[in-house]
Amino acid sequence: MKIAFLFAGQGAQYPEMGKQLYDAYPQAKAVFDEISTIIDVKQLCFQTSKEELQDTRNAQPAIFAHSMAAAAVLSSYGIEANVCAGLSLGEYSALCYAKSFSIKDGASILCQRANLMAQSLQEGATAMYAILMLEKEKVLQACKEVSHFGVCEIANYNCPGQIVITGEKQAVEEGAKHCLELGARRVLPLAVSGAFHSSLLKPQASELAKVLTNFSLKTPSIPVYHNLTGTCELGDLVDILSKQLCSSVQFEKTIMQMLADGVDTFIEIGPGNTLSGFVKKCAKKQAVTILHVEDVDSLQACVEAVKGK
Repeated sequence: MKIAFLFAGQGAQYPEMGKQLYDAYPQAKAVFDEISTIIDVKQLCFQTSKEELQDTRNAQPAIFAHSMAAAAVLSSYGIEANVCAGLSLGEYSALCYAKSFSIKDGASILCQRANLMAQSLQEGATAMYAILMLEKEKVLQACKEVSHFGVCEIANYNCPGQIVITGEKQAVEEGAKHCLELGARRVLPLAVSGAFHSSLLKPQASELAKVLTNFSLKTPSIPVYHNLTGTCELGDLVDILSKQLCSSVQFEKTIMQMLADGVDTFIEIGPGNTLSGFVKKCAKKQAVTILHVEDVDSLQACVEAVKGK
């Protein structure tokens, strides 16, 4: 068995996430308590409303805390990843799991990253849309055709049949319309607060690089597949993580490369099971096990599935 941990990204957050794990497992409580020395993450996760959690300044540290708590509990059962990755902010969870930095440093980095992202763009001036069932070339064509309206770029290559576009609001809305005209099955606006993973965030990427240089970033202890390339090739983490902020997330490439590298068990860590759906679409008819861990029931199901083999 070759296990990959996939760490959740922004958009999967919900009120009271992680509360069951916190109450049931000392390993999870320890993670939340440690992060609480940086930010009151227990209040964010357990008491904050759905609307407040949509603010990237709240969502990023909250999802990170939930994810690291879930991974810590899995470790207590002897379940460890051979490789890992994460979607956008989830890449920081993956790197923390791989001991590139401490949980406390990870929380501090993400608080600063989230602030940079929150301050980057005027509210209501940007948008993101998921484009379903349209070829990459046609999505790129649509983005090019609306460039006179402003910036419209691909933010995420999530899986076959799902691409996310991002940029200035009018351009992205027009781009979504063009995608429908070109044959997209559906286009869905996403509830996010900025044009993340677009060239509009290049100034913030430069600022993030300055933030990252204040921390000791170590070589991962296990392979971490990067959003920037979809591979686990070693490189300068300051460069990789700063460029990630203003570049397309290559998550489909990540999963396809993991499959090629022999991963047969995928465990999604943190809120929701969005990434599990991406894996299913990438794996198609390949024999893989797909699990997720976000609460007590899903944790126990995961332990039984892995330990039963």
